[in-house]
Amino acid sequence: MNPTDNPPKGVALFDMDGTLLAWDCQLLFRHHVIHEQPLRGLAVILFLKFLPFAGLLGTENMKRVFHAFLWKMPPEQLAELSQSFAIKLLPSIYPELKSAIEKHRTAGHFTILSSASPECYVAEVGKLLGFDLSLGTVLENHLLFPDLVNHKGANKVTRLRKQLPPSFFHEDKLIHSHGYTDSIADLPMLEICHQATVVNPKTALTEIAEQNGWTILRPALPWKSSFEKSWRVLLLLLGIGKNPAKL
Repeated sequence: MNPTDNPPKGVALFDMDGTLLAWDCQLLFRHHVIHEQPLRGLAVILFLKFLPFAGLLGTENMKRVFHAFLWKMPPEQLAELSQSFAIKLLPSIYPELKSAIEKHRTAGHFTILSSASPECYVAEVGKLLGFDLSLGTVLENHLLFPDLVNHKGANKVTRLRKQLPPSFFHEDKLIHSHGYTDSIADLPMLEICHQATVVNPKTALTEIAEQNGWTILRPALPWKSSFEKSWRVLLLLLGIGKNPAKL
């Protein structure tokens, strides 16, 4: 749904990875693509070679390297894989967050999915969950290292201000708004909301949430230990196993 100049009753703003579900969807999508097209798994060699220079290259450039597995993929194939991935992902959405989305929708609020993951599948997930607007990182071409602007932190707010009419804002905040995230990187997003809910926050975000009186949700995680999580992340990165995330 395209936002109109008429102000909504309220705005609900959701992060995706770690918020709607436990996993980083970029890893899940990589595994999904490699399962369908195994030769694309060879791109992990490039990623591992660049990994020691991650601090120098920065998050945005490392994201470009990570997505080398999509090199020269025809747009129609990317669209098909994004659609099938979104369907596969849906059962992993936390019930608590599904309920929150439905609560805002029933209240007539304008719902926004705002993620750092690629927009090709963020839009498909948003469509299935009934979001009014879905925004993610736009992969601007099919180069080996695609051009992109990482849709994270302050960049989320910048894009929202471009996408939404002025009527959606009052005194520099989204009107009657509630933001949901798991990440301290989303503090700029929460600053334009009146209320906030943090999902399985780490220590620093927990302290900020307690200081501000925000709601804290702790849905059950799909791993029993940090070792199990790390092992399954490695399998996802390498494209090994049928379903290491147990979706």
